[in-house]
Amino acid sequence: MKKDFVPRLDGNEKIKDTLNSLARIKTNEAWTDKERGHIVICGDCTDPTIYDSFFTEKVDLAIQDPPYNIAITVNSEQLFETDIENYKNFSRLWINNMLQIMKEDSSIYIWLGADQKKGFQPFADFILLMREFPDVKSRSFITLRNQRGYGTQKNWMSLRQELLYYTIGNPGFNVQYTDIPKILKGYYKKIGDENLTNEQRSKSECIRAGNVWVDIQQVFYRLKENVPGAYAQKPIKSISRIIDASSNEKDLVTDFFSHSGTTLLASEISNRRAIVIEKDPIFAELTIRRLENYRKTSDLGWQSQSPFPEIDFSKI
Repeated sequence: MKKDFVPRLDGNEKIKDTLNSLARIKTNEAWTDKERGHIVICGDCTDPTIYDSFFTEKVDLAIQDPPYNIAITVNSEQLFETDIENYKNFSRLWINNMLQIMKEDSSIYIWLGADQKKGFQPFADFILLMREFPDVKSRSFITLRNQRGYGTQKNWMSLRQELLYYTIGNPGFNVQYTDIPKILKGYYKKIGDENLTNEQRSKSECIRAGNVWVDIQQVFYRLKENVPGAYAQKPIKSISRIIDASSNEKDLVTDFFSHSGTTLLASEISNRRAIVIEKDPIFAELTIRRLENYRKTSDLGWQSQSPFPEIDFSKI
């Protein structure tokens, strides 16, 4: 398969101008899916007015992947680095808005990073910030282990992605199992009057998912789910695991930082409805196209093909 040339979609003003002309929705507009009722909102999640317009019911599950406040090669509105107090104020705004739309019993997952060179900001600061919201209870700190990482010969290679799990009230939780077979067999636990082996007690031949996920492949260009031009794509298996664990069919899921549309697509596959927000009209269009492409082809992404085939990026 020929690999299309697709640069980062936010890294060049000429490219952004070209792509903006293709965007079906602009700032403060929304696209509504006629088949399943999903909604894609183009807007700023820190603006409280967009919630009154588009959220007509409360949300069961929020999955958030905000900017990590870590310097990157290409600066953009999507990924930025700012003073930690500014970052905390930005976070307070979208967290407050999120809490207004959550059900009394609901779940929240937040992906976050830690800058090893700058005191592990904003991870530590964000955890302390969440203590300002007494109705939100911490439940778990999950690590997703990447198969590939970055590092030097003078430090441990950086392989992890951090995921914080919080709840409001008393939502349900559906136990999830990995694809990893159980290899430790034969240990006993007394149930009633019987000593039962783990095989006898087990509900699956595979091990349960814990708070360290080693069985999920990070996204790169050889995978079908890869979205060329996107720069911070989460594996759909990780989002599907969250959705399956902390919601039920027909529930409402939200994501304020849609980017490549993974939460929307995972909600579609899991028979949930999603309302997602994306500040950039280009990535709002990408989110819509990914859902449409899945329905047409059953593909989770484009692998190495362009999601914007009408544009020859090599000529821009």
